[in-house]
Amino acid sequence: MVQGWILRWLLNILAIVITAAIIPAFDLTPWAAVVGSIFLGVINAVIRPLLILLTLPLNLLTLGLFTFIINGFMLWVTSITIRGFDIDGFGWAILSAILISIISFVISFIVDDKDFKFK
Repeated sequence: MVQGWILRWLLNILAIVITAAIIPAFDLTPWAAVVGSIFLGVINAVIRPLLILLTLPLNLLTLGLFTFIINGFMLWVTSITIRGFDIDGFGWAILSAILISIISFVISFIVDDKDFKFK
């Protein structure tokens, strides 16, 4: 179980690094990728569920698309807090969050974290 968690965390770092390489307004140092992924995981576990609950009517009205705004906000908060994890604006944070989600989704099909191996 711990090995799967570590693999998922490393793949999350990889998704952040790939996104930073693609998005021109997303600058990242290697250390900031590691620390930023930890911080992002913590705020996604603590703050994000509360924001989802508070914005539930708006999220229902937009058929779930407001979740992209919340994910971008979480990434933007990370960029404000972690030195070396720099995103130039909120719009870029939303675009980066969408790209990180897509990359993580694709990686989850390639890697089986239960058996700690590639599919």
